[in-house]
Amino acid sequence: MTFLNYEQAKGILSWHDAIEALRLGHERPKATLHDSLMGPQDGMLLNRMARIEGLGYGVKVESVFNGNANIGLPNTHGVVAVYSSENGILRGLIDSHIVTDLKTAADSVLGATLLARPESKHLVIVGAGRVANNLVHAYCALFPKLKKISIWSRRLNQSQALVKKLDRLSVPVVAVSDLQSAISTADIISSATMAQQPILKADWIRLGTHIDLIGAFTPEMREADDQLIAASQLYVDNIETTWNIGEISIPVTNGKISRDHIQGDLYRLVNSSSENFRNQSDITVFKNSGGAHLDLMIADAILKKLEL
Repeated sequence: MTFLNYEQAKGILSWHDAIEALRLGHERPKATLHDSLMGPQDGMLLNRMARIEGLGYGVKVESVFNGNANIGLPNTHGVVAVYSSENGILRGLIDSHIVTDLKTAADSVLGATLLARPESKHLVIVGAGRVANNLVHAYCALFPKLKKISIWSRRLNQSQALVKKLDRLSVPVVAVSDLQSAISTADIISSATMAQQPILKADWIRLGTHIDLIGAFTPEMREADDQLIAASQLYVDNIETTWNIGEISIPVTNGKISRDHIQGDLYRLVNSSSENFRNQSDITVFKNSGGAHLDLMIADAILKKLEL
């Protein structure tokens, strides 16, 4: 049995590899999922489990201690365990941070390859944290016609710091202070924030734009307003994992959309290659909600690269 820490696992998969792992994983039978959470709010243990026919079992176990930042430690510590589909042996343990980094950006960019215009030239990233950094690299790898990347965050200095970190990219990256102005010319908008109230407004978005929503993960969180969700061709990564996220549940509660407004998830998108999912004038929205099945797909691909 192998354990891979972050540095050991980093670089094993390219962004193309990670996105292909998710695509192939969604060609398999639909995953069975189960999550469990225990402990107090200031020190929890989260278990996210998945089974995929042919890949086996995956379990992400993470401690979540929100006070760790005050003592210079990460808030989360964990591993992804992968068990063989053939005999149940433990194939390997991988640091959960690298699996999460890869699966989160790859999830969004896989959705974009299926919904956004392939000739997209202007990408706007909303947020300037760790996820935003990964998104820039993943989108650049899969959208070679990008000509400009704009980064906005509530604090301009954070956007500027990320731009400096990305100064070796072949695509020009700029920090912007006016979000509305930036997204008025965007082909793709990818939002990864902790917003509790909408920061993306329907009347700011031009026709033909693809919007990738990542940040919201609780019933109270959302990044797009009701009108934008209602006006869009709405897709999600997994219908089962998105129902209770504010991005979907709040417009449903407000009567702006019904549950059948969701056009499908990655299982439909990946397995319907002959179907055209958008017109040139459509606004498409893809809600990235994650899930242990994605962790399993990425972890399996890492281990296979190492012939484990």
